[in-house]
Amino acid sequence: MAVDDVHVTLAAMGPRLRAARERRGATLTGVSGATGISPSTLSRIETGRRGPTLEVVLRLAKEYGVSLDELAGTVGPAVAEPAAEPRVPRSLGSGDDKAVLPLTRYVGGLHAHKHVLPAAGEPPARPRQVSHEGYEWLCVLYGRLRLALGDRILVLTAGDVAEFDTRTPHGVANAGSGGPVEYLVMFGPQGERPRLRTPSTAGRGHREPDHSPGPGGAARP
Repeated sequence: MAVDDVHVTLAAMGPRLRAARERRGATLTGVSGATGISPSTLSRIETGRRGPTLEVVLRLAKEYGVSLDELAGTVGPAVAEPAAEPRVPRSLGSGDDKAVLPLTRYVGGLHAHKHVLPAAGEPPARPRQVSHEGYEWLCVLYGRLRLALGDRILVLTAGDVAEFDTRTPHGVANAGSGGPVEYLVMFGPQGERPRLRTPSTAGRGHREPDHSPGPGGAARP
């Protein structure tokens, strides 16, 4: 492999490293404590603002239990046998299991994941919150999602959207006990976010839902 190809491969590992960390339910702070790599460095690598060194890749591959081929994108992530229950990671402090499906493979800019939280017997009053560099756009597809954003608690249902600066403490949990909640997440560095480029198509007399950010950066329910 040429030197330029090596640099490109290393730079493209950011989204895969973030997906591998989320599959294990690990936080940036937790990974930092285990590997000695600072949370800010991990964040810059995951968002594509910094390419990892080979030493860093080796440390993270060992910590996440993934192969270098998987991080390089030459093979897909390991999957469970069809008859077995898939192993999914812990969610952000909610006590629920969470499945994460990466939807993008490029480095930098916005990238997307689909998250699934199974039904919870007794959802926590306030999910454990984390904060890090970046900007997030979240859309609920099915079920009820409890979003703790700063001092606020919101319950989002199918079709509800929230966007916020991820330096604001945030966390999520399934707000219902009757079934899973599925939602999409788009994440990028500060300053990069989805932009609405088409006018409303609502008919006269129909009021479109207000999904613009309210106080603290969350969409108004």
